[in-house]
Amino acid sequence: MSIVTLLPFIVLIGAMFLMTRSAKKKQQAAAQMRNEMQPGTGVRTIGGMYATVKEIGDETVLLEVAPGVHAVYAKNAIGAVLEDSEYNRIVHGDDESSDSDTVVPDDASSLTETAEATETVEDAPKADLTKKSDVSDAAEGQKDGKADGETDAK
Repeated sequence: MSIVTLLPFIVLIGAMFLMTRSAKKKQQAAAQMRNEMQPGTGVRTIGGMYATVKEIGDETVLLEVAPGVHAVYAKNAIGAVLEDSEYNRIVHGDDESSDSDTVVPDDASSLTETAEATETVEDAPKADLTKKSDVSDAAEGQKDGKADGETDAK
């Protein structure tokens, strides 16, 4: 057999070796992450549920899903161990930036206009945005004594 015939098999075996090696590294990192869990840590399960670790056993974990609600999960069902700040941000809605004194305007116009332009816009009278035909239709509807939506049918 020549080396040209064996080359595809060698490449295939090498690719399989590299794929299994990276998968083993991912499994080891996940196992290490699960072993570093402590009671009180926030976690996300592989199903997407957020909970707090209460007790850790050999193969199981007791999670507090809601206050007073506990569930037993396999350690392999833990998808991620979260930092306290990230867990509080996701579960409780705590926002770290709310502590700062930054004021966010309701509209973008204050970001693009100068102070003088803002004063003139605020002093200007409000524009009438109704159509002229709407006003005339409303006047005609009142002429026959019927309000909108009324008919003669009984």
